[in-house]
Amino acid sequence: MHSDECFLLGYVIKRHGLKGELSIFLDVDDPEGYSKLESVFVSIDGKLVPFFIERISVKGDRAVVQFEDVNSVDQADELKGCELFLPLTMLPKLEGTSFYYHEIIGFQVIDEVFGKVGRIKDIYTGSGQELLAVMRNDKEILVPVADDTIKSVDREKAEILVNLPAGLLDIYED
Repeated sequence: MHSDECFLLGYVIKRHGLKGELSIFLDVDDPEGYSKLESVFVSIDGKLVPFFIERISVKGDRAVVQFEDVNSVDQADELKGCELFLPLTMLPKLEGTSFYYHEIIGFQVIDEVFGKVGRIKDIYTGSGQELLAVMRNDKEILVPVADDTIKSVDREKAEILVNLPAGLLDIYED
């Protein structure tokens, strides 16, 4: 399994107790949806290593996990800070205007007024406003990801219908 076939589930915060249990942060929208996991991939030295789960208890965005064959404080401490992954196939299906960022790369962006804007090449996050990086005539156009901008998502046609903010395209025109 390669990391590009997976999504980040969370990471190991610290050991929990003295029998190898781990305290996990779940970086997902619905942590309770992962309360019956049988296994995860743990990133160790850049490689995804499968770990089978004996027990998991989810409370809020945290979980206490007991992996098979992790039975000591030392073994648990070695996993502190490691990221946990699951295959993309385990993501719940989204509908309507909801989407996962990885699934819309390459989608055509179509504005209600201007028509075809371009194809999504990337999504920028972390600046307080998520932005679609759309290529238009060899220029990168940044389109805000917002409820009033994204009007529909057509997965079959690989298209996103948007209502661009007034003047946005003018900023990028010569």
